[in-house]
Amino acid sequence: MKDVDPKHLSADEWDELNFPRPEENDFDRVVERAISRRGFLGGVLAFGSGAAAMSTGLMGSTSAEAQTVAMSRFPFTPIDAQTDFTVHVPQGYTWDVLVRWGDPILNGVEDFDHATGGSVEASDKVFGENTDGMESFLYQGRQLLAINHEYTNRSVNLPHTEDGTPAGAEDVRKLQNLQGISVIEVREDENGWRVVKDSPFNRRITHNTPMRIVGPAAGHDLLKTDADPTGTMSLGTMNNCGSGKTPWGTYLTCEENFNGYFGSTEEAQDQKPIQAADGYQRYGIGPDGWGYDYHKWDARFDTAKNPNEPHRVGWVVEIDPTDPESTPVKHTGLGRFKHENAEVVLARDGRVVVYMGDDERGEFLYKFVSNGVYRPGESTEGLLDDGTLYVAKFNDDQTGEWLALTPETTGMELPEILIFARKAGSAVGATTMDRPEWIATNPHAIEGYCCLTNNRNRGVKPNAGGDETPVNGPNPREVNHYGQIVRWFPHDDDHAATTFDWDLFVMAGNPTVHDDAYAGSPNITPGNMFNSPDGMAFDQNGLVWIQTDGDDDNEGDFAGMGNNQMLVGDPVTGEIARFMTGPQGCEVTGLCWSADRRTMFVGIQHPGGSWPDGEGLPRSAVIAIKREDNGIIG
Repeated sequence: MKDVDPKHLSADEWDELNFPRPEENDFDRVVERAISRRGFLGGVLAFGSGAAAMSTGLMGSTSAEAQTVAMSRFPFTPIDAQTDFTVHVPQGYTWDVLVRWGDPILNGVEDFDHATGGSVEASDKVFGENTDGMESFLYQGRQLLAINHEYTNRSVNLPHTEDGTPAGAEDVRKLQNLQGISVIEVREDENGWRVVKDSPFNRRITHNTPMRIVGPAAGHDLLKTDADPTGTMSLGTMNNCGSGKTPWGTYLTCEENFNGYFGSTEEAQDQKPIQAADGYQRYGIGPDGWGYDYHKWDARFDTAKNPNEPHRVGWVVEIDPTDPESTPVKHTGLGRFKHENAEVVLARDGRVVVYMGDDERGEFLYKFVSNGVYRPGESTEGLLDDGTLYVAKFNDDQTGEWLALTPETTGMELPEILIFARKAGSAVGATTMDRPEWIATNPHAIEGYCCLTNNRNRGVKPNAGGDETPVNGPNPREVNHYGQIVRWFPHDDDHAATTFDWDLFVMAGNPTVHDDAYAGSPNITPGNMFNSPDGMAFDQNGLVWIQTDGDDDNEGDFAGMGNNQMLVGDPVTGEIARFMTGPQGCEVTGLCWSADRRTMFVGIQHPGGSWPDGEGLPRSAVIAIKREDNGIIG
């Protein structure tokens, strides 16, 4: 790993390279856990991942029989895996590009230039890079989309440089502008969907957009800087991964791998006291960053000068897409960690519940429950801050509980609990998970789903906080490079309940290569196999759409899986079918529907080749998928 160019490392790989976890050397313990896993796995698969399916008899049927039953719920013929540089959808469906990185979202802005990757001056007026989470809003008859731009592909976005390393402040400003959020109005006409460039709602939110900080940690000393001595105002939101939508019509964008934007102009040894005091190691904040080099050109990102600045990111940010003059709000009540998305539901009594995953190997699954009740038309102030943050503990007997993170349970003050939520989770003994990514809740049942995308350290190394990562119920495989989806059922049919039952909806795997647990659960077949489930959303019919961000080399353990893809699962039968494949090299991420449900908007991130233009630079994009008969799609 140390021979790999750091510029090509994933976020997890960079963290591990700079903050290595101790190796597990107790061979007997590893073997014992492996044996326990094999014994336990049969129980999980019999009662867990196929629990719903067993009630229909599908777990004992053949693949062909199961596929026939699935067709009654899946309104398409599943497609094969693909390895080329384009998008594929089933027969009877079409796709088209809605908007690409560099496309102007305002009138009077220059068209994209493949030679330069766009100008610095236009970089905050065009559609940003690496689309991720997105949500759809209907306002005054207008179709609005709010879309995340997670990070940049620096060698692509700065084509004038040798390797994507910024050469000065202007390069840094361009990268900062290409990330964040786009709010755009879109409209469908006889030529398809397009961006309405003269819409008053179109705007970009970047790494330099003013934000308010609210909630129990606002104003704490750990959030104060020389530029903001109050600790209540910040600039920018970054590494915006997943998303969420509130019942009152606002957009939630989630800050994930924020640590890679910070570095230090001081020698590493001079930073050690700061790192120890401020939890830098647990959050992966090092002296060099990921090669963005912000700290060399923008003092805000230099931890030698602004050691508290990293504490001001890693939050969930609320944006009003209907008011372009509104200031985004960072909600400290929801905790600080590497947020994937924020799934918002209401408890039986109307309290607001927000499910969140911390996307790093061995980190935790969280839930926030408000003290106040949501009442349409009344003030929503405090509903995302005044409440209790919980962390999940999964038991191997397929029960679980939400552990409250309070001063009494953690021994920490409330602001520090929220700023260092990972430490608080460790303090109460939460279950270390295999990278909790998107969470989705079923609109027709009181149940939640979380993509546990992968974890090659499971059963091998502890997490960044030293918590052990043994094989356990929801994480039943060592060196897990395929991933799984865990599902939980809150007691009393109430998302606010502090106890739950759980099972595994699916364990991804490859039955053409393995005949053990790594083949996957029984609902994985040679015709639908995949790895690294990541994005996830339910449609109005109660089907769950699953997007992948995994290994697409189509070799070895991943032979036959092809490119990253989007599948659909039936929670009732357990069946899963492939609906779409993306171009080679991409991640399929971000999903929402038009107001009339006749169009599905899907994100294509970091595509390979020269997709979608066919020549020049590759460009991340949002595509619009429709049925040829213009019928409802999801």
